[in-house]
Amino acid sequence: MLFNSLEFFLFLPIIFFAYWFLFQRTLKRQNIFLLISSYVFYGWWDWRFLSLIFLSTIVDYFIGLAIYESTKNRKRKLLLWGSIIFNLGLLGFFKYHNFFIESWVDVLASIGYEQKSMWTLQVILPVGISFYTFQTMSYSLDIYYKRMKPTKDFISFASFVSFFPQLVAGPIERASNLLPQILKPRKFKYKQGIEGLKLILWGMFKKVVIADSLSGFVDGIFDSYQDMNGGTLLLGLIYFAFQIYCDFSGYSDIAIGTAKLFGIELMSNFKFPYFSRDIGEFWRRWHISLSSWFRDYLYIPLGGSKNGKWKSIRNIFIIFVVSGFWHGANWTFIAWGFIHSLLYLPLFLFGKNRENMSTVIAENRWFPSIKEIFQMGITFASTLFAWIFFRSESVKDSFQYLDIMISNFAMPSANRGGVLFLILLVVLEWPMRRDERNPINYKNTYFRRFIYGCMAYLIFAHFKLVDLSQFIYFQF
Repeated sequence: MLFNSLEFFLFLPIIFFAYWFLFQRTLKRQNIFLLISSYVFYGWWDWRFLSLIFLSTIVDYFIGLAIYESTKNRKRKLLLWGSIIFNLGLLGFFKYHNFFIESWVDVLASIGYEQKSMWTLQVILPVGISFYTFQTMSYSLDIYYKRMKPTKDFISFASFVSFFPQLVAGPIERASNLLPQILKPRKFKYKQGIEGLKLILWGMFKKVVIADSLSGFVDGIFDSYQDMNGGTLLLGLIYFAFQIYCDFSGYSDIAIGTAKLFGIELMSNFKFPYFSRDIGEFWRRWHISLSSWFRDYLYIPLGGSKNGKWKSIRNIFIIFVVSGFWHGANWTFIAWGFIHSLLYLPLFLFGKNRENMSTVIAENRWFPSIKEIFQMGITFASTLFAWIFFRSESVKDSFQYLDIMISNFAMPSANRGGVLFLILLVVLEWPMRRDERNPINYKNTYFRRFIYGCMAYLIFAHFKLVDLSQFIYFQF
């Protein structure tokens, strides 16, 4: 079920009222209803893949209990590896099987041995599998590292795994944050509900009005890039940067806002990443739940930055390349991650990677300084370069796109209508850059309501004007 669909607009109020008025008396009944609702939400897409979520839930529930009860380190480690192998095996089969087979065939072809890819499979990638497998796996990891105790309440654990607002595209929640909220009674809070509705409105605006409007421009330019001049390709690249940001951050805002309606607080996933002053700050603001996941469960276990400079450099390359590969079974995503590792490396080597951690651009000021404008421009340009590889169909297409953009540069010949959407987004986001959880927080009540009304009108207008597309991150 898509957030930007008629089905969801009917589903949400029904579930909301039943949750608070019919099933609030006992926590168990409320969680059972939450679990059923989440399964209906996911099964609306394809009910057959509910078995995968249930299987992942069963495996990590019992492995978590076994790890906690075991006193032998060897057994605990074997159980943990059982969870890792199962979850990564599930993910690998559905997402990466064909990639590895086809890559192996290409390697053989490069040395003169022609072999057909006989072992490729026609399998559908289950929506959200990259997200919920990481979520359940982190539960086992946290128990292994003694960061939390397992729950014996299977219904609550299953609700944690399948919680529908963040099930298919995140944020990738930690059990230490989400599970305790599911295990304790929840009461409806008017303020929390209003905050949730504001985030839903803001997220829907970014997705439907901005991202979906830009998608037509982006697809047209990237599909026919060989016939475009360099200026048009640059414009298409900028459009894509904002399309993917508005699409994914819009989903996260809707997810966080929807969770608030049910008395649950999810972690922030985006904090205005294009206002970053360096690549390190960008990754602290972009897809936070994934980058922090790799930091805690891959980078630090590998040794982080505590075992010498060369091992630290190795670890940096590993997490960025793995992060790229997480996004999809294509060399373009690996290249994207590798590029970001190269962009991040100078910051690390010069000890600048932890700058800009506790402040935002133009802190306590309305306008940024010249230095901050320069830093933000360089950072944005760096991310644009990497986005070429992320969006292109192949690495070869990426280099061809880049070559045309540089060698045949001229003013954009078409597709300039999307610029207005970019200006609108920046104007709206700049005043709220200090607090991503509180959008459009103008002090004047009447002006604030006017903005809400305009946003709502544009959303409903665009439902008719553009083809509503699936969220980009559903493919990951």
